[in-house]
Amino acid sequence: MVIKQYLAIIGFVLIVLISTQLVKSEASSDTEEMYVTTEDIISDIVFPTIDKKVISEYGGDNLFDWQWKRIVDITYNDNHSYDVTVRIEIPPKNDHDGVKEDLVKVRISPSCDNVKINQKICNHGFKIEIVDYKHLSS
Repeated sequence: MVIKQYLAIIGFVLIVLISTQLVKSEASSDTEEMYVTTEDIISDIVFPTIDKKVISEYGGDNLFDWQWKRIVDITYNDNHSYDVTVRIEIPPKNDHDGVKEDLVKVRISPSCDNVKINQKICNHGFKIEIVDYKHLSS
């Protein structure tokens, strides 16, 4: 008889503990989950700079379409900046032209406004600039 009472009490406590755990857990629908790669992040950062350069190289307007193919190389520089070389594809303007490929080297310079970074070597703010632009096909 005593064992039945203990089992009933333990069962009651377990039910109470489990139900409080379920009540405390919440599903957040505000968070948008999406898988992104490092290349996606770099693309988002440098896209506007490359877009302006491609438009100036080939003419056209903001609707001019080009495609990001892949990152070819990333190099770290001593002054706390990174050179990212990207292969891009330029669509033909008319039926007689073929698809063109270009290499764009972009320098990403993160801000140096942290005391943990050597200020003698790194003395720039955040900036993105085109370092080199090569036409691979004519």
